[in-house]
Amino acid sequence: MTICHGKVCIKGTRVMVSVILDCVAEGMSEEEILRDYPSLTKGDVSVALHYAASLARGETIPLKAEG
Repeated sequence: MTICHGKVCIKGTRVMVSVILDCVAEGMSEEEILRDYPSLTKGDVSVALHYAASLARGETIPLKAEG
């Protein structure tokens, strides 16, 4: 993951982690998310979920700004 425009994004894309989490919260399947955001991979969806879980546990995750 990386920082893009001040938001946590999936590295190599402009898809914010929060967008993926919103999709999951709305009940979208992984396949639907991947269809709507073709720059993502199955691994990216999993990384976003693990990132959110880590934050919920109060863990700090160092990130670098892209560019």
